[in-house]
Amino acid sequence: MKARLDGAFVRLGSEGRSLYDQSGYGRPEERGLRLAPEEACYLLHRKRIEIPGYDFDQLFAYFGEKPEFLRAFLVYRDLRERGYAVQTGPQDFRVFRRGQKPGSGQSQYMVRVLSERDLVDFSQMIRETTSSSHMRKQHVLAIVDDESELTYYEIKVQSLPPASPKVILPPLKGVLVGKSAIIHPSPEEREPLASFGISLDDERLILSPLEIMYLARTGVLSFWNQEGEVVPEQFYSTVASQDNELAQKLSVYTHLRQEGYFPRTGYKFGHHFRVYSGLKPHSEMLVHAVAAGDRVPMSTISRSVRLAHSVKKKMLFAAEDTIGIQYVEFARIKL
Repeated sequence: MKARLDGAFVRLGSEGRSLYDQSGYGRPEERGLRLAPEEACYLLHRKRIEIPGYDFDQLFAYFGEKPEFLRAFLVYRDLRERGYAVQTGPQDFRVFRRGQKPGSGQSQYMVRVLSERDLVDFSQMIRETTSSSHMRKQHVLAIVDDESELTYYEIKVQSLPPASPKVILPPLKGVLVGKSAIIHPSPEEREPLASFGISLDDERLILSPLEIMYLARTGVLSFWNQEGEVVPEQFYSTVASQDNELAQKLSVYTHLRQEGYFPRTGYKFGHHFRVYSGLKPHSEMLVHAVAAGDRVPMSTISRSVRLAHSVKKKMLFAAEDTIGIQYVEFARIKL
């Protein structure tokens, strides 16, 4: 079946309609079937079309002037060889359920293609994932590494599942020791404070900076140093001068607490928080706070997901968005 190069596309005559009807290739137009670059190269490689003046290497080089073309082709080929019908857009690819095709079937995945070195813009990720969800499609990242191997991640922007009931905390007073505070809860106060602090002994708890700021801002804790009572915002400024991630960590910590979760440091997992729902004895999630406008390397996200799965936890990135904090889950999948 002969085709011709037409600028950024390849076109077939009316005889090309059979490729669309049988296998979902291309988009029918008045001038014939229009093939996207990935489709044309795949069909040429499979010897299902001919383009006078171009063999596969020449056509590949022609479209390969765009740096993202190689990785897009590799993903397209992989999806086709897994038995899926694939069309371009509205992300990079729209992937149909196995055995279904454009015109008569339903798409299942919206796929965005990235390289392992790309930076993930969480604002864009949230918009695209939400759009896919509204269309009742799964949003998938297809990552092409430096050796041209592929990894697929399903992305979800989700509400947090139900957690433990909120606990009424007693008024507390503390003494600052550096960036920590020591409090002396009574035996009766120990139970509602079970998710806060580290026990120094039977009489004392040591609170972390985030716990201090959260409890102070909710009106539960007042604290002193040798010079007298400390204003919470003064303490915040002191800690923030040594921690440039403090603002986003405190926002996420506060939100998790408000939703009934118990965030504790996730340092040993390489993340901001390990998070308990209170419904199970162990933490169920790792959460990393992402400030508005931040872009995170895909290689960092990949390591995070691998670690979280190895310790049987969900990996969530808590990103500040226009409608508040959004929890973005990355999970490796096999298509």
